[in-house]
Amino acid sequence: MKNSNNLKQNNFLSLLTFIVVVFLLIYISSFVFFRIDLTSEKRYTLSQSTIDLLEKNKEGIYIKIYLDGEGLPPGFKQLQRSIREILDEFGVYSGNNLNYEFINPSENPDKEVRKQIFTQLNEKGILPIDLNDKDSEGKESKQIIFPGAILIYNAKEVPINFLKNTKGQTAEQNLNNSIQSLEYEFTNAIRKLTADESQKIAFIQGHGELHEYELVDITRTLSEYYEVQTGILGGKLGIIDEFKAIIIANPTKAFSEEDKFVIDQYIMNGGKVLWLVDGVNASMDSLATAPSALAMATEYNISDQLFKYGARVNPTLLMDLTCAPIGLTSRANSNQGIELFPWLYYPEIRSDNKHFITKYLNSIKTQFASTVDTVGDSKEIKRTVLLKSSKYAREAHVPVRLSLEIIGKQPDPNAFNKPNLPFAVLLEGSFESLYKNRNISHLANQIPNFKTKSKDTKIIVAGDGDIARNEVASNGEVFPLGYDRNSGLRYEGNKEFLLNAVNYLCGDSALMKLRMRELQLRLLDKQRIQSERTKWQVINVLLPVLVILMFAVILFFIRKRKYSL
Repeated sequence: MKNSNNLKQNNFLSLLTFIVVVFLLIYISSFVFFRIDLTSEKRYTLSQSTIDLLEKNKEGIYIKIYLDGEGLPPGFKQLQRSIREILDEFGVYSGNNLNYEFINPSENPDKEVRKQIFTQLNEKGILPIDLNDKDSEGKESKQIIFPGAILIYNAKEVPINFLKNTKGQTAEQNLNNSIQSLEYEFTNAIRKLTADESQKIAFIQGHGELHEYELVDITRTLSEYYEVQTGILGGKLGIIDEFKAIIIANPTKAFSEEDKFVIDQYIMNGGKVLWLVDGVNASMDSLATAPSALAMATEYNISDQLFKYGARVNPTLLMDLTCAPIGLTSRANSNQGIELFPWLYYPEIRSDNKHFITKYLNSIKTQFASTVDTVGDSKEIKRTVLLKSSKYAREAHVPVRLSLEIIGKQPDPNAFNKPNLPFAVLLEGSFESLYKNRNISHLANQIPNFKTKSKDTKIIVAGDGDIARNEVASNGEVFPLGYDRNSGLRYEGNKEFLLNAVNYLCGDSALMKLRMRELQLRLLDKQRIQSERTKWQVINVLLPVLVILMFAVILFFIRKRKYSL
């Protein structure tokens, strides 16, 4: 009896000790945070720059995600789940200063109320998607989805659109790209909301560059990150030294040597430049009053400067079978409607996802673009081709006769046999001054610190100035950058490329690295799902029952053997 009591006492003490240890572990774990990410690509591990941003923030951030509802397709449910997971991770590092909710903008049964909500979301920058979904049984359903979010911080709002819709990629690839970009999109938005000071950038004027009203949309976007100004150089040395980067967008007049010298010394002092320059003087306006026009090489007096730094904008027109349409009045249509035709001189540029700047870009619309080559053999300059044509492209060398007669004619595929022609290049390193070993006394009154070699810096050269131009209606209405009024298409890649390029030039390397993050999706084989559907249904139904029966039989024989002795 005594042994029985001791055994009970020992069991009770063991149980009590176990309970105390468990509660102690729970209590200690409330003060110590750690997670173990066992995924090969570290799916659930945030970058250090994101963690630092979240820990630094002491104010509340509220996020409304407009991706909810019963009828979401599987792909969007997966996106929703990934958003929830990453925001839960954000919440841990933000010290409970981040909250979110999922909202179904279509849940209100009143059609007019839904329409009003849709309009408000569109005005705030959340782009809708008309989804025609078909299930495995062939039933079709139509719905409008807003795969986006609005971040709210101190009465400021920033929209995010999650879905990457790159042409030429499958729905699964676009979904994968969207999920991979989530940390970047949220971190980027939080950074915009919480930034205290902005770096300065400038659009250079005075050489026939795009007018301010043609830069309204890209200026508005860049203003979320930087203090954006415009101005004329006027040959004043040092006038742009305070700017982190400058943008030269579509010049149409020659640069003076004084202005070139100002830019040269700006670069020598570590300044960054984004050149958006045409190699050929061509526009649709020349075809508005005549059946044909002659396109000639541009003469902006900057070829020698770009060549010295390692780039050459060629006097050629890039023609591509992958191109944007133009709208022409159809005479066959009694209503004089606009009919769309592919225009080989408007190449659509698509990213190969190999660099921070061009990762997951949507298509970029160009107009009378030129190719850009890297030149020189300096080992101090790293040369990277950022954007290229499609596999079915060619170059038309000046003089080029432009004519609408090519519309409607089937182009010869054999003539488009120059794949991947370079359109935009990145140059990084130490550049040599254009004015080294030259008499410069006439270029400035005082040159106290003339430099012949630059600090490590960066230059980007693209062969089309129109990629930054938003259309403006005759009544003054400004259309979004990349929006084509005739087709109704919107090329999001124009704005994305310019923003990423400026981010990179301004040294936002931590943010750009997030764009290169790779998450591997283990996608199901749809054909195999259909062909083996019955087999796996039978296995899922019968296998658990068979396993239970097997254990029951084993347990029966064990018990029988034990108690028969």
